[in-house]
Amino acid sequence: MSGDGSHVLLGNGPASRSGGGEKGLALADGARVGVIGGGPAGSLFAYFVCRLAAAVDLDIAVDIYEPRPFAHSGPAGCNHCGGIVSESLVQLLATEGINLPSTVVQRGIECYVLHTDVGNVRVEAPSQEKRIAAVFRGNGPRESRPVDVAGFDRFLLDLSSSVGATTVRKLVNGIAWHGDRLQVSTPDGWAGTYDLIAVAVGVNSHTLQIFRDVAPDYAAPGALRTFICEFDLGEESVRELLGDSMHVFLLDIPRLEFAALIPKAAVVTLCMIGEDLDEALVDRFLASPDVAGCFPGSVVPRPACHCFPRINIRPAVRPYADRLVWIGDSGVARLYKDGIGSAYRTAKAAAKTAVFNGISARDFEQHFWPECRALIVDNATANVIFGAMTLIQRMRFLRRGVLRMTAKEQGGTDTDRPMSSVLWDVFTGSAPYREILLRTLHPRFPATLAWNVVVGNLAPHGKAVRVED
Repeated sequence: MSGDGSHVLLGNGPASRSGGGEKGLALADGARVGVIGGGPAGSLFAYFVCRLAAAVDLDIAVDIYEPRPFAHSGPAGCNHCGGIVSESLVQLLATEGINLPSTVVQRGIECYVLHTDVGNVRVEAPSQEKRIAAVFRGNGPRESRPVDVAGFDRFLLDLSSSVGATTVRKLVNGIAWHGDRLQVSTPDGWAGTYDLIAVAVGVNSHTLQIFRDVAPDYAAPGALRTFICEFDLGEESVRELLGDSMHVFLLDIPRLEFAALIPKAAVVTLCMIGEDLDEALVDRFLASPDVAGCFPGSVVPRPACHCFPRINIRPAVRPYADRLVWIGDSGVARLYKDGIGSAYRTAKAAAKTAVFNGISARDFEQHFWPECRALIVDNATANVIFGAMTLIQRMRFLRRGVLRMTAKEQGGTDTDRPMSSVLWDVFTGSAPYREILLRTLHPRFPATLAWNVVVGNLAPHGKAVRVED
């Protein structure tokens, strides 16, 4: 199932086939499928399209173009990601026969600690379950060297190989019509022709720019700059200082939207989202005593590595065309949280459409686009939720009420913990945003919150900390 090795000139086929969509385009025996990008979306698409094709006795070849082997730590294995997999996604993957091995999961997150300027509170996972897993998408921040333990992306890439996909260790830098099919080219002169191409590159990749001629109706997603860095503290320090807790910060720092410290094996990952995020905002955040207190001696060490990657915050325009489909971050992704989950959903929807319905723009519009549209609608709800979180972050009296309500729930025996569950799912991405919003609209929720805001602001304003050492 590898490339055919033909080195032919790029054809001068139609400039675009993305408009109305050809009729009758479908995968047949002998069809070749190319996947550009071997991250979660690309690997999962290859996995599903191979399995579904085998289930209907369809003989196809699948190539995944991914230049990185994910076999080294450091820059050679980096994939710009905090690396959180929610329990809901772990369960979905398990139903597909995909079970994450212990070597891939760096740490099971049992709880999170919410840090504010008016106090901290420890929030246990709902039902005392380990609801999220911390993973390296690549292989961590240390100097570039071979590693024995696979990261999450390498695990999925190997999984796709186990069902018949072939990994082509090449970077795609060109695409054009070759007759009635699409042909990709690489810097070394390689050319491969395909009946269908799935694009699964991230918004940080320049590869998205090569589709302007073959699919002019496609427009890349809107993106937001973030900050990711890794602190190599050693396993003992991570265990003692952060344990199995993700640390989330609601601090009134201008332009800061969200920040979290995620413990892994010997490393802590810092993820930050903010408006016009720059080094000045990062420095101000790291200078906060609430942040420094999470590190040895209350001193923030020098990071092992850092970067300012972008994330998808606005969906691509028309992420499908005849023989072309964009999945994961290059198409539609869940806002801020659970990008791996949206990669799974769009990859599976695209694979099912290709095998069972067809590969024309019309087929993808009818059978793939509804899954994307559902994510877009849920993201609209997310804007309401994150707007409310920003309001809480900016208003001290609201933070006191939220902290008091959460602490009362965590200290009580009642299993119904509405604020705790809402915050858990907002911070971890474990539930659809619509479901989270509906929970806050139950009459008991705003009434209880209002009571805690009043009592929390009338009581002495000492720090009611409920964080276990």
